[in-house]
Amino acid sequence: LTLEKMAAGGMHDQIGGGFHRYAVDGRWLVPHFEKMLYDNAQLTMTYLGAWQLTKKPRFAAVARTTLDYVLREMTSPAGGFYSATDADSPTPTGHREEGWYFTWTPGEIEAIIGAEGLAVLRRVYGVTDRGNFEGRNIFYLPRPLPQSARMLGTTVTALSKRLKAYHSKLYAARAKRPPPILD
Repeated sequence: LTLEKMAAGGMHDQIGGGFHRYAVDGRWLVPHFEKMLYDNAQLTMTYLGAWQLTKKPRFAAVARTTLDYVLREMTSPAGGFYSATDADSPTPTGHREEGWYFTWTPGEIEAIIGAEGLAVLRRVYGVTDRGNFEGRNIFYLPRPLPQSARMLGTTVTALSKRLKAYHSKLYAARAKRPPPILD
């Protein structure tokens, strides 16, 4: 249950993979946005172990996206690994703010994937106009994906394919933001 809640919550980077250091609330929604190499290494092993025991595809998928994140963002071109990604990142006005790099407004989302995409993410990731963190949105799964698919009148397979395309576009847009500092 804990692994399922962590994977569905905001401490799991729903767009870029990997896990933030910990959640600051009881719902697993709001993370401390720092990402640690050792946390992601241990969580990968834990999710793989859970997959081996349960054969739940979700656990294997979380381990895979976590490893993808480590390879893509925590691996130095010199061959070693970075130990951490800072929680703070520069905003467009230049001041550093916790979580800004990882959070979204509906307007930012719509500019990237359109109104139809925004409507899907409202249902799947709980995106609201007010936001759930300082006026911005942390993506999380407020309900299981099959339930969101039913609510959207589609299949899990079709919704997953759509989400993969949205993730790719949102990740590319996020990568253009000034990133948090790597240690």
